[in-house]
Amino acid sequence: MPDSGRAVRGWLRRRDFSNLEGRTMNQKSVRVPRRGFLKSAGAATAVAMAAPYVLPSRARGANERLTIGHIGVGGMGGSHLRDTKSLMDRGVVNIAAVCDIDERRLENASRVAGPQADVYRDYRFVLQRDDIDAVIIATPDHWHAQQTVHAAECGKHVYVEKPACCTIAEGKAMIEACQRAKIAVQIGTHGLSHPESYLAHRYLANGNIGKVRQVDIWHYPTPTGATQPDSDPPEEIDWDLWLGPLRWRPFNRGYLHGTFRWMLESGGGQIRDRGAHMMSLPMYWLDAAGTGPVSVEATGQWPTKGLWDSAVTMNVTYTFKNPDWVLKWNQPGTPVPPEERTGNEPGGQITLPGFGCVFTGEDGTFHNWGHGLWTERKAREWQPGPGAKEVYRSPGHKEDWFEGIKTGRRTVANIELGVDVAILTILGNLSLLLGRKLEWDQNTREIVGDEQARRLMQRPERYPYAI
Repeated sequence: MPDSGRAVRGWLRRRDFSNLEGRTMNQKSVRVPRRGFLKSAGAATAVAMAAPYVLPSRARGANERLTIGHIGVGGMGGSHLRDTKSLMDRGVVNIAAVCDIDERRLENASRVAGPQADVYRDYRFVLQRDDIDAVIIATPDHWHAQQTVHAAECGKHVYVEKPACCTIAEGKAMIEACQRAKIAVQIGTHGLSHPESYLAHRYLANGNIGKVRQVDIWHYPTPTGATQPDSDPPEEIDWDLWLGPLRWRPFNRGYLHGTFRWMLESGGGQIRDRGAHMMSLPMYWLDAAGTGPVSVEATGQWPTKGLWDSAVTMNVTYTFKNPDWVLKWNQPGTPVPPEERTGNEPGGQITLPGFGCVFTGEDGTFHNWGHGLWTERKAREWQPGPGAKEVYRSPGHKEDWFEGIKTGRRTVANIELGVDVAILTILGNLSLLLGRKLEWDQNTREIVGDEQARRLMQRPERYPYAI
């Protein structure tokens, strides 16, 4: 079979997957793995189980479980696959497909998922399957928007890793597509669903430190490196398909796996990686979802050698109005030493103390560590009295997504929140790149008064992956 990356020219417009590459589903994906583990192309059939998650928009049996496809199965994708396999073993969902551009990762994913899961190198074949209700997308950041939009256009519910997008235009396209399709979307800012995130949210919502005037996020610097020369890609990697919507460039080991995060066009550095986690916390806990800053101003230092081009150090100030408060990204910042915990305490010892948030209110301060996983003791021990305000307690990040699919309720990390948080990180990078303050209009999700900056709200996308 021809190589999928080099044969995409025959792909029809994204709303029509019926004749992808001139092949039917019975012919499977192009450039399939060569090691004999590829299974036949029959569609996976969901098995009736007790207490399933049911897709309400389909006329399905009352006891039929949700059928999921995994797109990207290395790193976080591998972790998601193992989680989903555990859910499948308990009769909650079915795994019908796994997909990745890396043959070795596909081989491992096939073993994990089981023989009922078909194997694909090209995600478009997953999306055209009528039996798949939802997809979990854990590909590099530059693929998140394209695959989410295409999944929405194919009627699939989406769990997509953070950050939601790499450009502002991508984010706006994601919101439009997901709202039009009326699908349940969960962004992978899983800290919002952690038990201690609930305690922090409840503590702040009940005014224990008064009105919050400033939130400081601290984080360690972005690494530098990747000085090796370009080379031919390994046999197991479909390099053209890995690049997808990005401009073509020669293969270099410094781009993958995981290290794509240190490239501006495919990752965006610590601010777009951990920043997507950390900024979601104040935006959700302070009931600021749907709002945005009026201005963004960044300073920092770029790397001086190597392939990776994301800012090494970076300080960004986001100014919000009505209500007035300031969000700051400090890379590095001043860390709060982790508190000592007993082995019996829920949450256990703090293992990610290198980043966190400090909330400064009119009546005191509050802090947390990690992705919202560890919360200061005073919030954990606070007991609500009569008339205390209650907040949402997520049953778990995937469980919350499943409930959104089942009932239509908005997820805790819905598409609008996820995109708006990603835009915060993008604006920080753009301000540093341009060397000046940017003005922002949240109502239109547009940079205002700066035509050069406005041109950077989007970027060219390589055919045929453009949205």
